[in-house]
Amino acid sequence: MVQPRPVFFISDGTGITAETIGHSLLTQFNGTDFSTVRIPFVDTREKALAAASEIRTAGERTGLRPIVVNSAVDQELSSLLVASGALMLDIFAPFIQPLEQELGIKRQPRMGKAHGLVDFAAYESRINATNYALTHDDGIDLDYDEADLILIGVSRSGKTPTCLYLALHYGVKAANYPLTEDDLESDQLPKRLRAHKRKLFGLTIDPIRLQQIRTERKPGSRYATLEQCRKEVALAEILFRAERLPSQSTTHTSIEEIASKVLAQFGIQRHMF
Repeated sequence: MVQPRPVFFISDGTGITAETIGHSLLTQFNGTDFSTVRIPFVDTREKALAAASEIRTAGERTGLRPIVVNSAVDQELSSLLVASGALMLDIFAPFIQPLEQELGIKRQPRMGKAHGLVDFAAYESRINATNYALTHDDGIDLDYDEADLILIGVSRSGKTPTCLYLALHYGVKAANYPLTEDDLESDQLPKRLRAHKRKLFGLTIDPIRLQQIRTERKPGSRYATLEQCRKEVALAEILFRAERLPSQSTTHTSIEEIASKVLAQFGIQRHMF
C-alpha cells in the first residue's frame, strides 16, 4: 500500500493562508495522495524546532520527503524548518523582491498579521452578519428587510453553510428560506418572499446526492427517499425558471465557489477578511 505524502502547512499565525494556498496547489496533482497537517503559531525558536522534528519524523515514517507550505515571515524560524529536510515552499518568497523593487522600500516582516484583529469595524460586521445568518436560518425569522441576499432551495441543498461562509468571510447578511412541499406545489413564490424577489438566489442539487445527505440525517424516512428528492428538486428548478431567479447547483461546487458566484450575481463587492 502506497503511503500518502506528508504535507505540512506552517505559519506564525493561524495557518489559514498557507493551508488555503497549499490545498489549491495540491488539487493540481490528481492521482497523488497527500496527508496534510496544519501547524499554526510557529512564532518562537522552540516551536520551530518542534515543528521541524515532527516533519522529519513524518518523512522517516513514510519513506517520503515531506512538503512544507510555509507562510512564516521570520527567516530565522524558516531556516530551522529547512533543517527538517522537507521540500520548502515559501509562499511569500516569489513576491517580496519584485514588490521591494517596485515600491522602492524593504519589507518589514510582521508576524501573525494576515488574520489578526486589526479592523474592529470589519470584525463587528462579521459578527453581526453571523448572528443574522443564524437567526434567519431555515425560515426562523422571516423579516428580510435587512438582508443583503436570501438563498432559497429544498432542505439540505447547502443554504446554511453558504450563508455562514458569506457572513464569516465577507460580513454579508445572508438569510435562507427552505422550500417546503406546500411551497413547491404552488406555481409561484411563497407570499413572504415576493417582496424580496430581487434578493433571491436559488440553490439546487442532484437528487442522488441529496438522498445521500438526507439519509445521513434521517435514515429510512420518506424525506430521504430518492423519489421524494427527485420530486422536490424538479419542482424547485421549475420555480426558479418560472420566476427567472439566478441559481446554482451545489452538487460539485465548493462553498467558496458558490459564495463567489452569489456575490458576483448581486454585485456585492466585499473584501475577504
